[in-house]
Amino acid sequence: MTAYLPILTAPHAANVIPVGFPLTAPRESVSVVGLGYVGAVSTACLASLGHRVVGVDIDPTKVATIAAGCSPIHEDRLEELLAEGVENGMVTATDNLVHAVIDTDVTFVSVGTPTAADGGCDYRYIEAAARAIGEGIAQKDGFHVVVMRCSIPPGTTLGVMTPIIELASGKMAGQDFGIAFNPEFLREGVAVADFHNPPKTVIGATDARTAGILVSMFAPVDRNIIVTSIEVAEMVKYVDNVWHATKVTFANEVGRLCKPLAVDSHKVMDIFIQDTKLNLSPYYLKPGFAYGGSCLPKEVRAVSHIGRSMGVDLPLIESLGKSNAAHIDRAVDMVRATGARKVGVLGLAFKPGTDDLRESPILDVIAALRADGVAVEIHDHAITADTPLEGQLAYVRHGSAGLQSLAGELAGMLRSNPRGVVDRAEAVIVTHANAAYRDAVSLAGHRPVIDLVRLFPDTDMYPAIEGIGW
Repeated sequence: MTAYLPILTAPHAANVIPVGFPLTAPRESVSVVGLGYVGAVSTACLASLGHRVVGVDIDPTKVATIAAGCSPIHEDRLEELLAEGVENGMVTATDNLVHAVIDTDVTFVSVGTPTAADGGCDYRYIEAAARAIGEGIAQKDGFHVVVMRCSIPPGTTLGVMTPIIELASGKMAGQDFGIAFNPEFLREGVAVADFHNPPKTVIGATDARTAGILVSMFAPVDRNIIVTSIEVAEMVKYVDNVWHATKVTFANEVGRLCKPLAVDSHKVMDIFIQDTKLNLSPYYLKPGFAYGGSCLPKEVRAVSHIGRSMGVDLPLIESLGKSNAAHIDRAVDMVRATGARKVGVLGLAFKPGTDDLRESPILDVIAALRADGVAVEIHDHAITADTPLEGQLAYVRHGSAGLQSLAGELAGMLRSNPRGVVDRAEAVIVTHANAAYRDAVSLAGHRPVIDLVRLFPDTDMYPAIEGIGW
């Protein structure tokens, strides 16, 4: 697989068009491979933006339908745009992908990616399209851009499609032709409207020239385009759809729980969605460490218990505790893998700015390490050896095993200086993000650091630092 540098506007940047990318340029001619739902909508909408579009499919019925200016699917305004495109010569259709590539500047690949027998992705249609695209590129002198739009596992665009195109064309991606991944976010029924007013536009590309061409193409419908690596763009599509499935499943489980309690589930969720500070917001939606505190673990157990007591199956809610425990176990495994016998911990409470230790997940990590005979030193800005624990212990009598097992030893592990904790440690765990901890960790040298909060946006600068999710 050919290696490429990711195209990033800035570390973790979003909604930014990179400086220097042209926003006005001659309209590229486009070929769209696969005239199913996404392909048909893309063909019509790209033509409506002023691009000459050649639709390509192996199905003669779809080709004939598009060529006649008719829609192969029921979708608001689609037939109107296709008819207009055919009438003004902006839309044609063919079954010859090689000729379509030769005749155009940019090729969008929207072929089917059905489930394979093993549950993975069936690449047959991608591979067939890639071979024909490569044959077309071999017969061209100009720079051609190939854009994957299918839902595919990360690594597929560069690991499956690109090598086939390079072999068939005898040319090199990123140099002789461009490769990109541009996920679509089209809702059936309002797909045309979504194309012209997208929730976001994401472009992953092998090179700046390819990214610039696509930014210019989509600038008329989105001035806040996100440019990133191909693998990130591929993963975004999967994560979006899994999140939507999670929302549907969560709402349905709420309904199943509410009904036997004679609670109106729609009224509950109508109130739930009005909270845009926590419930419908970016809050909690960054990979980090396990949840903890006095509320979340207790309430998840309570709701699961209510469901079981009424014979209501709530597998999503029931699985939250199991997933959280697996995250804690992974942190323990990462520390054990370092072989360290002296471990420093920066951050003890379940979140910064509080002395609340109730069900703080790091306590379970410390308890496991102590059971292994590992020496642990701890710093927390809000907790000292004098912090009273009696009330917290009573509260979590049936909850936090970590706090119960460590209560008598915590005072002896606490230290007043985070730099000293790091200096004496063979490995460091960080659970809170603040300037003092960043300073201490930046001077850790080659000591392994298990960073559970992403202290530094650019993790490549600190090779000894590793998180559970990065």
